[in-house]
Amino acid sequence: MALIISDEDLESIQLSAEIREKALHKAKEGYVMALLEVGEITSSRAAKILGISRIEVIEMMNKWGISIFDDSQTLEELQQEVEQAELMLNQQNS
Repeated sequence: MALIISDEDLESIQLSAEIREKALHKAKEGYVMALLEVGEITSSRAAKILGISRIEVIEMMNKWGISIFDDSQTLEELQQEVEQAELMLNQQNS
């Protein structure tokens, strides 16, 4: 995924490669978190894009003030998701 930021003021700043890379990483993180917050991507997709675990994404969501719960889910959908997670955990522990 290429992240292009076109801004003359930003482009004119002389940065080391390390600082530029760190700034681009933070910008990518912010972009992904914004997509996650508005429901355009899932936490699993965010993890894949950022190259981190889903648990790390959830921790990042907390840092950004983004709820891990989908407010549009019904109680039944949430219960089904919990049941699926429990089933997966039980299979891993077997």
